[in-house]
Amino acid sequence: MTASVPAPPASAVDGACYRVTAPATGTWAGKEDRLAILVAGEWHFIAPAEGMTVFDRAAARIVIYRSHWQPASVVAVPAGGTVIDAEARAALAALITSLQIMGLLAAPTP
Repeated sequence: MTASVPAPPASAVDGACYRVTAPATGTWAGKEDRLAILVAGEWHFIAPAEGMTVFDRAAARIVIYRSHWQPASVVAVPAGGTVIDAEARAALAALITSLQIMGLLAAPTP
């Protein structure tokens, strides 16, 4: 996928693929969250499926569809502080959550 944008680019070529963001405008109005693909000069829209993963080249990141499109969380590197164990646990928890959102780790079962 090329990028996440709310409106069709002026100079797209056949085969171009974009994730439609809100608020969608122009010929993409009402198509939020769908993938727009240009085929033979016309836009075709694909509804996302739960767990669908795409790479946004413009943002250089993976986004995954889990009831809405979401990127993985940014994980802060532990730094400073007087209680290192608490910082390390928080960083590991954020990393695990991020990997679960991306679908690389399974969420724990109750």
